[in-house]
Amino acid sequence: MLRLFSPRKTTLLFVIRDKTKTPLEYLEPVLRVDIQKIWDSVRKPPAHIDTPLSDFFNVEITALPSYEEKEEQFKEQVVQLRQQFFNSISPGGLDGDRRVVVPASGFSFSAQQIWKIIKENKDLDLPAHKVMVANVRCEEIADEKFCGLTSDEAWIELEEAVQSGPVPDFGRKLSSILDTYFSKYDMEAIYFDERVRNAKRQQLESKVFDFVYPAYTKLLGHLRSKALEDFKSRLEEMLNKGEEFAASVPTCTNSCLVEFDRGCEGNSIFVSYETSFPMLIIFIFC
Repeated sequence: MLRLFSPRKTTLLFVIRDKTKTPLEYLEPVLRVDIQKIWDSVRKPPAHIDTPLSDFFNVEITALPSYEEKEEQFKEQVVQLRQQFFNSISPGGLDGDRRVVVPASGFSFSAQQIWKIIKENKDLDLPAHKVMVANVRCEEIADEKFCGLTSDEAWIELEEAVQSGPVPDFGRKLSSILDTYFSKYDMEAIYFDERVRNAKRQQLESKVFDFVYPAYTKLLGHLRSKALEDFKSRLEEMLNKGEEFAASVPTCTNSCLVEFDRGCEGNSIFVSYETSFPMLIIFIFC
């Protein structure tokens, strides 16, 4: 970071929006303390371990009133602030004390050189701002949707119902609930970086599927129990009719497994857990 701004001195202007009745002289010291903490955490070369922030930066803090409440005053102060940029190399301007001032015609080349330094030095290779913002916001959105699902009344009712027995259209009902929250995530995250957005959605899907999986396995347990009871009753019925045991067992087994598979398919929610079905089938008659 020091390689980017040395030897010239850069002005850091912090603008506080929608200032309240608290005087700026009370707000400024608090902000300067936070800025100093950031400076103290910056990795510096040995020669500048104790170098103060003021050797590299001029820190200026200003405040603007609320646009909604004091529109005219807001516009007046914005004009004054704009003049500091327009006349930045004049005394009193934002760059008035800098030893090196880059004219507008040279800004493009100057920016390219700064970016070149950043790419060539790993300690300066910061992620793009939009990626950082996308990571934070998409994760927040995903957390909001997951919390919404956990307290969703339809989900709570469905989860309670499946504890006592099979629920008709369980798969369709649960899929509808999940689709609602996945769609909400997609709508709110659509304008953020695509790779970050998709990665956070996959994490949300995994988290959601882990959350609903116990209820899903509970349903499969009910289907398993029903298949076992059907097998016993059908086998007993065939034996009572005089059918041979060796021939009756495969017949009952196949018919019960077909119904079990049909029940699983009709209540499927997601493909990633379909590998659980064979294991459940194996233990039906054990």
